[in-house]
Amino acid sequence: MDFFVPLAKNIDQAQSVYSSIAEHVSAPTPTTNKRIQKLVWTHEGVECIGEIGKLPPEIFCAKDEILAIFECDNVYKICTQNRGVINFDPILASTDTIKHVTYFD
Repeated sequence: MDFFVPLAKNIDQAQSVYSSIAEHVSAPTPTTNKRIQKLVWTHEGVECIGEIGKLPPEIFCAKDEILAIFECDNVYKICTQNRGVINFDPILASTDTIKHVTYFD
């Protein structure tokens, strides 16, 4: 699947939004086109799947779709409009709980 950010009208806007979110949550912007599309991890014994353009797992009570996922030092930051972009901190997944990472093509 090709890289996208939900609601972005084109690839340039998607790249701009992605970079802005990265800066806002203090995440490194990849120097390559290696962007995360889907993340599978365990949270409190529950397998969680976070995918760009879909709602986060119900356990996080988030009602808006995932816009970006960033790999940081010891944690992944899963950002929705409300969690990580506008109001609250992103959803966090510790690197030691990660089962699988899928990247955009």
